[in-house]
Amino acid sequence: MTDRFEHKVVISGVGQSEIGRRLGRDPVVLTAEACLRAIADAGLAVTDIDGLATYPGSTSPGPGFTGAGLRDVQMHLGITTTWCEGGIETSGQLGAVVNAMLAVAGGAANHVLVWRSLWEGSAQGTGGRKAYSVTDVADGLPAWQLPYGATAVSLAALMVRARMHRYGLTREQLAWGPIVSRRHAGMNPSAVYRDPLSLEDYLSARMISTPMCLYDCDVPCDAATAVVVSRAEHASDLDHPAVAVEAISSTLDDRYQWEGGRDVTRMSSSAAGEIWERTDLRPADIDYAALYDGFSVFTHCWLEDLGFCEVGDAGAFVEGGERISLGGELPMNTDGGQLSGGRLHGYGFLHEACLQVRGEATGRQVEGAQTAAVGVGASNSGTTAMILRRA
Repeated sequence: MTDRFEHKVVISGVGQSEIGRRLGRDPVVLTAEACLRAIADAGLAVTDIDGLATYPGSTSPGPGFTGAGLRDVQMHLGITTTWCEGGIETSGQLGAVVNAMLAVAGGAANHVLVWRSLWEGSAQGTGGRKAYSVTDVADGLPAWQLPYGATAVSLAALMVRARMHRYGLTREQLAWGPIVSRRHAGMNPSAVYRDPLSLEDYLSARMISTPMCLYDCDVPCDAATAVVVSRAEHASDLDHPAVAVEAISSTLDDRYQWEGGRDVTRMSSSAAGEIWERTDLRPADIDYAALYDGFSVFTHCWLEDLGFCEVGDAGAFVEGGERISLGGELPMNTDGGQLSGGRLHGYGFLHEACLQVRGEATGRQVEGAQTAAVGVGASNSGTTAMILRRA
């Protein structure tokens, strides 16, 4: 394929709101904050935006899961669009970004504003973290899970236990993702948790669902992230390097169950494998990795499925933390990821990857970074992979 839609667009601007555990701020205001910053970063005015896209739209399967839908942003910013979309049934968490790229490449819009906002931290109040799909009556997929206490962390724990049995993964190996993420978060003033985390701290932490402890779980917070997708020609008008999209892949090819897919130890293989068919780059050419860590084990799956190590070898790959640390062979999640930076639900990874490719990740910049791999998603279906490069 020589005429790829990805090559007709660039990510021209990125922006984030204030990020905090429980900010108590209006989520629409947080969303507007991120959107206006992304528009300004793209060198545009609000009146230049002619497309809007968001995930998951106004749908909210849990408290604080969405902060602002299409109509909220359109009304508050006064945007007139020629194209818009927003919904939860799309090609992964970054599906709205993929759809925006398709719209721009197809001529439906010139500059599409895409955002994801949450206020899960404040929505929880002072209590503990709520389980997903909590309703008076469980139906659909939760009806087969919640009666057994099988919430998201329990299903991730099942994946960890299967990897321990099949590949020899240890808790000590699993610990290095959270430890390195916390180390990186210490370099990011926007991260929710920045205090150092030691191996001893991890191993002595409270169990949530054995063998997953507190530090294996992402951090609910209040925040918004936005990006602007523009026609490729706009790159020459920017005062910073544009981020080119080398390749995209997203899949919906397996049962939408962590425990019920073809392989309980894996989740993202199809999206990850297909992406290398859309580029001449190879895993060895990637300078930075932004890999989903809603639970720590997910980064192991992405490392293997993207080809950075063999299947089953991710535990050994991350052991000791050197390879995935800033200055290592494959620096990963330099903003702290979702384990320490905050649960921005996929969009934080894209934001950080863009900063790294642009050379603007102040205090945590990967030296000479030109390319980045982004892997977002946590189920057997609905994952999104991207390869980004400096334009």
